[in-house]
Amino acid sequence: MGAEKIIVVGGGPAGMMAAIRAASLGQDVTLIEKNHFLGKKLLLSGKGRCNLTNLSDPESFLKRFSKSGQFLRDAFKKFFNQDLINFFKNRGLELKVERQLRVFPATARANSVLEVLKKELFKNKVKIIYKTQLRDIFIQDNKVKKLLLSDGLILATNKIILATGGISFGFTGSTGEGLAIAKRLGHTITTLRPGLVPLETKQKYPKILEGLTLKNICLKFFDGQRQILSDIGELLFTSFGISGPLVLSLSGQIVDWLNEGKYVYVEIDLKPALSVEQLNARLTREFKLNSKKTLKNVLKNLLPKRLVGIFVEIADIKPTRKVNQINREERKKLISLLKGLHLDILQARPIKEAMITRGGVSLKNINPRTMESRIIKGLYFAGEMIDVDADTGGFNFQAAFSTGYLAGESAALSSYQLKAEG
Repeated sequence: MGAEKIIVVGGGPAGMMAAIRAASLGQDVTLIEKNHFLGKKLLLSGKGRCNLTNLSDPESFLKRFSKSGQFLRDAFKKFFNQDLINFFKNRGLELKVERQLRVFPATARANSVLEVLKKELFKNKVKIIYKTQLRDIFIQDNKVKKLLLSDGLILATNKIILATGGISFGFTGSTGEGLAIAKRLGHTITTLRPGLVPLETKQKYPKILEGLTLKNICLKFFDGQRQILSDIGELLFTSFGISGPLVLSLSGQIVDWLNEGKYVYVEIDLKPALSVEQLNARLTREFKLNSKKTLKNVLKNLLPKRLVGIFVEIADIKPTRKVNQINREERKKLISLLKGLHLDILQARPIKEAMITRGGVSLKNINPRTMESRIIKGLYFAGEMIDVDADTGGFNFQAAFSTGYLAGESAALSSYQLKAEG
């Protein structure tokens, strides 16, 4: 078979954008996808709604990434949130901005995003090979020469963009083969860890409350020396512990603490808008107005109905006690629990259940201006397999699209240069 100009491996957001950008610059592009369709993980994102990006300014945006986020500055200068929005709007997809500046398709369907990308691939004549996996990359004189596919096909090429993802949500195809090949070729792979992942707790009451969402609450995580305070938001009780936007956003740091062997616990502030003094005044007022009612009935004015029984049990006060029988110390205990319901964190859920993979190809091995490997000429990286990660809100998707765009453009322009030199 003749030499392929550019081969992109991985049909997620990063790989599709890389293929589109390279092909739009006149290059022959082949996209390799191991599933029988593109964008499997994309379709699951945002509960099937696809949180494409976030309208935060560049500095605020970068702060939502872990320490390595600064690596993305060049990619964001090349293709950032407004560029991505224009990309979709210019192709007929209306978008809407929701709370915390998160951007979704107006249809509220991830498939609407995928359809635009697929049409653009078709328009730019990108050849797509489905149900085929990358087996190996062959190098000569530290330059890409060809690759081997799972069906035994060998493709000659001098440009490969790897966008095979991490190892989270493995059922979508992210099983780490790209990372294994990158490591074999001499790249450092920083430790793979779960990100945006639910947490398991020692206490069993979350299982009783499974499915209950607490809204407008705040979390404080502690490891004995450090603490992390969340924004105000939502928590979800699960059969094994806690999840929801606040937990997922901070889970990466919690995983790091746990990996250090720290004892980690969380306190749920059920009334973050009220100080201890204000809460005391509120309880005193509620108790006076409802003096002959039971504690359980009065607490229904303050807490979700399903939580009341567990809450009173933890407070170790009989739920049938009349509130006019509650003494000052017991009221202080109730206030303390309202401001800090305690849970011990045992561990994170397995990485296969995490929304993203933290870790990946070391940033020291990648040129941030081009996404090209500093070790192998003609090899580029994009998306989740790069060692950058952020919390929820559209930040990780933007990183995927931006690094894909830059990798595709860099590979295409390098091909022009090679042709000119040839």
